[in-house]
Amino acid sequence: MRSMTELGNDLYTGKTSFPFVQRRRRWFILAIVLVIASALAPFIRGVEFSVEFTGGSQFLVSAPASTDQSIATETVNETVAGTTSKVTTIGGSDIRVQTSQLTTAETSDVARALAEAYEVAPDEVTTSFIGPSWGADVTRQSLWGLGIFLALTFLILAIYFRTWKMSAAAIVGLVDVLIITIGIYSLAGFEISPAAVIGFLTILAYSLYDTTVVFDKIRENTTDDGEGAVRTFGESVNLAVNQTLVRSINTSVVAALPVAAILFIGSLWLGAETLSDISLSIFVGIVVATYSTLFVAAPLYSLLREREPAIQQADERVRAARAGV
Repeated sequence: MRSMTELGNDLYTGKTSFPFVQRRRRWFILAIVLVIASALAPFIRGVEFSVEFTGGSQFLVSAPASTDQSIATETVNETVAGTTSKVTTIGGSDIRVQTSQLTTAETSDVARALAEAYEVAPDEVTTSFIGPSWGADVTRQSLWGLGIFLALTFLILAIYFRTWKMSAAAIVGLVDVLIITIGIYSLAGFEISPAAVIGFLTILAYSLYDTTVVFDKIRENTTDDGEGAVRTFGESVNLAVNQTLVRSINTSVVAALPVAAILFIGSLWLGAETLSDISLSIFVGIVVATYSTLFVAAPLYSLLREREPAIQQADERVRAARAGV
């Protein structure tokens, strides 16, 4: 079995090649299916938003005698019938209870019942109310930030690579990453919180970095071909993707490992839900971003450029030379 070093060398020289561009129709169909499934996921399963988005009441029980979450669930249900609740252990020693919006009297009753159930003094149970307007503000600002990010990304990449088609392919890849990541979140039943939204926006930066590295190699290969090209444009693009394949995989693994560690430590040891939400969205996004760069962005760029008359003429010369014409 070849080592990663040997595989990397073979991919770089073209001795071994994976048909990313040649089988792009297959990858595009797969991408379309994934995007449609991800877009339909919220309607099929529904999206679970945190209380920061929906609004509600929150209770924090400090240093309870027990951290059994079922106690809080049963207490809330017995005190206010029909109220849904979400119970989380914070820092391994505190209990946080989030419910739908309660009246002032109901809030006092639940706080008193939680204090009795967990055998703590009444002042050890703090209450707060979270209005849905805060979540609406976060959503609006996130959408504005996303729009500005995509616009600046398109402009900067167009200037850097001197072609808008690379920018367009990169933007399609970014949108693909965002939609599929949110779809996976919805299908898996993960809760979308402000921390998760931050994670969604963060993975766009990683996806952009990975795409830029691959596109830079594509530009190098296609520029060096010139008049005496021995490869078609699509073949040069495919070679560039293969040449950066090992680097993309290694970068993704190196990036995913610490994120996975944060996810594991944050959720199982520290009970830090914010860490878990951010790391979970980033972890899923890293995997999706790697796929999107290799199977969507690069093949799409090749498709856009191959329609140009100059590229078509150059490809015809390469094919004619191979045929001995």
